Amino acid sequence: MRLLPFTVSLALFLLAPAGFAAEPGMAFIPEGAFARGRTHALPDDGLKWFPVLLMDDRPVRNIHISPFYMDEREVTNAAYAAFAKATGHRIPYNWPKGQVAKGKEDHPVADLDWNDACAFCKWAGKRLPTEAEWERAARGLAEGATYPWGEKDPTKKDACFDTLKGPCPVGQFRPNYFGLYDMAGNVWEWTLDWYARDYYAAAPESDPTGPAEGKYRVIRGGSWADLPKFLTTANRSWARPLERSPNIGLRCVKSFPRKSR
Repeated sequence: MRLLPFTVSLALFLLAPAGFAAEPGMAFIPEGAFARGRTHALPDDGLKWFPVLLMDDRPVRNIHISPFYMDEREVTNAAYAAFAKATGHRIPYNWPKGQVAKGKEDHPVADLDWNDACAFCKWAGKRLPTEAEWERAARGLAEGATYPWGEKDPTKKDACFDTLKGPCPVGQFRPNYFGLYDMAGNVWEWTLDWYARDYYAAAPESDPTGPAEGKYRVIRGGSWADLPKFLTTANRSWARPLERSPNIGLRCVKSFPRKSR
């Protein structure tokens, strides 16, 4: 049964421990175990000229994730402009005359590299999510779901994808179970983790944070330019940390405050 947005809010209110309700604009993601990895078939699985397809989203393993908070929406141009003004940090190179294009204030910011994304999160008192946290949040409580909303193939009413027009304003599509918007499409989202093709097999069973080093950082969620197969909750992609792309943005998380004894 699919929850309506107001029901999602009520459910998350009931899930959040007393005294630790999420701050405005963030959703509480409860701790728990989930099956990380791809359980569905890919469109190319039957192609005979690919005897062994890329299997970086296998094996499927149950992992435990501690509670945390996540931004309900991707970081917007307006929010990033406020950060740049306050800190003097560089702005995305695609802003005309160094300003957010008129009418694009509520669109997700893009054209920023991994270090820019980390700097914004730090300024906001937050951080980037780990890859495992991101997948836990995208899936909600649905084990093995192909997309953040379930198994139904995406339509233009579900996400911003397969278009030449660029990203959509954040939050215009229905949120997932945890109340998160645009977990599929719009812009890819930077995560904390280095990328390794075989990391899943050796990852810790609790709060994995990715390999200790690498050449690429993991990005998740697909973008406005991608086909549906890249929008799944299990799909992994990667980018060089210094890459600035018009289809890569971010959202932040905040660790759950543990009570001192």
